[in-house]
Amino acid sequence: MTALAWLVPIALVMGLVGLGAFLWSMSSGQYDDLDGAAERIFIDADADMPMVNTQEQATEPKPSRS
Repeated sequence: MTALAWLVPIALVMGLVGLGAFLWSMSSGQYDDLDGAAERIFIDADADMPMVNTQEQATEPKPSRS
C-alpha cells in the first residue's frame, strides 16, 4: 500500500509534465507546417551542389608539392 502512495503522485506529476510539454509545443508553433516537414525528406541535399565531371578530374595533372 505504501508503494501506491508513492507511485500515484509520481504518475500524476509525470502526466502533468507531459501535458505541459505538449501544450507548450502547440503554442510555440511546432505543428504549424506539417506538409513541409513531410516533403523535406524527398529533397536531395546534393541537388544544390554543382556537378563535377569525373573525366576532367582524371585527365588534369595534379599539382606537385615541392
